[in-house]
Amino acid sequence: MTEYKLALVGFGGVNRALAQLIAERNENWKTELGFTLKIVGVTDLFLGSVIGREGLDAALLATLPAVKGALAQLPGGAAEALNEAVIKDCGADIIVEATFTNPVDGEPATSFCRWALERGKHVVTTNKGPIALHGAELKALARRNNVAFEYEGSVMSGTPVIRVAKQSLAGSSIVGFEGILNGTSNFVLTCMEGGLGFAEAVSKAQELGYAEADPTADVEGHDVRLKVVILANELLDAKLKVSDVTCSGISSLDLGDIEKARQDGARWKLIGAAMRHADGAISASVEPRLLKHDHPLAGISGATNAVSFTTDLLGAVTVSGPGAGRMETAFALLSDIISIHQSVAHN
Repeated sequence: MTEYKLALVGFGGVNRALAQLIAERNENWKTELGFTLKIVGVTDLFLGSVIGREGLDAALLATLPAVKGALAQLPGGAAEALNEAVIKDCGADIIVEATFTNPVDGEPATSFCRWALERGKHVVTTNKGPIALHGAELKALARRNNVAFEYEGSVMSGTPVIRVAKQSLAGSSIVGFEGILNGTSNFVLTCMEGGLGFAEAVSKAQELGYAEADPTADVEGHDVRLKVVILANELLDAKLKVSDVTCSGISSLDLGDIEKARQDGARWKLIGAAMRHADGAISASVEPRLLKHDHPLAGISGATNAVSFTTDLLGAVTVSGPGAGRMETAFALLSDIISIHQSVAHN
């Protein structure tokens, strides 16, 4: 039986949900998946850090009070976030990175990933910043050290868009994609179709926890822009930088635009897209688009995400599912760990 030791970097909703899954399902995974998981370190900017090389109680961690320095209450704990010590020295096989996304330089998450890969540890992350801004470097570092760098959850949370494209569509060339890659903006547009103004729709999204206090990254397309870079570089072998993706959001749309679209049999959607052209050049954009009702993305409502791949053999192939949520994103981390296990077992 294989046991993987984990260090959890960042202990907000996503890694808490992973700890909950471990507490509830670890025994079942022995037979279902062929491995078990043991948490040996946790570090968090607010909660502090703890190292327990013999294993930490996952159920206890999942219910830890969200108060400053809470991890110091545990044996081996400290009120400070000893990030480097936890990543490098707790004996983990896999570093599970789930800190906040920094769209400017990807820090500190990029350094966390770099430290782990340099030490020969596998990394799974939900963080868009390191992949969109430093993906080529980190993937090369992983290859040099013969470890995995997995990030399925960085684009559509628990909905397996990268793995579906690379594995299930292998043999059919993907020449482009269009996606609804931000649940907040899609929820806002759906509310506007129901008669709410833009500001009211954003407020409702905030009340329901879909939107942050500052919704700019969601409604102006900045979040989608990072995801377009990740998908284009991963699936189209592009070498895009964030600045290569033109970007405009939905804040300029009003109820008149929404009603006019309805009358024309269309819906406004914030679309992130990339396409390889005949000359090999790749263009990428984030922008509101009018979609006729027969478009594969036109029926996607609420906070749901979807991406439609343009392929040479199958035409349009569309994948949809939840694009956010703590448990859904924790499942993405689990799916990355499963991928690592399958690779280790194969080798």
